[in-house]
Amino acid sequence: MGEARILIVEDEALISMMLEDFIETLGYELSDTAETLEAGLAAVEEAAFDIAVLDVNLRDRKASWPIADALDEKGIPFFFTSGADLEKPPERHQNRILVAKPFTLHGIDDALQKALAA
Repeated sequence: MGEARILIVEDEALISMMLEDFIETLGYELSDTAETLEAGLAAVEEAAFDIAVLDVNLRDRKASWPIADALDEKGIPFFFTSGADLEKPPERHQNRILVAKPFTLHGIDDALQKALAA
């Protein structure tokens, strides 16, 4: 596949670095990373990417639903990642792709391809 530019919204540095490695390995381009709800929303405003990977639970116990809403409004594909007990997503995001941690290269590749094709 490749060529798509990807935004990673993830508050754990090691997981973010692992995702960056996966993206590079899979032939995609990393557009940007964000660690907080505010930084994620700012990145969506810039919209310099083709798809986003959103950790559901960000710093300070904030969920990434507002980022998902902003992406949805702009028509930018995305999928969720989560490693913890997941609070029930808002109804408009209940059918989104969710990749549980720990990630595999294949799992991320599959989610990227499905989200881009949707």
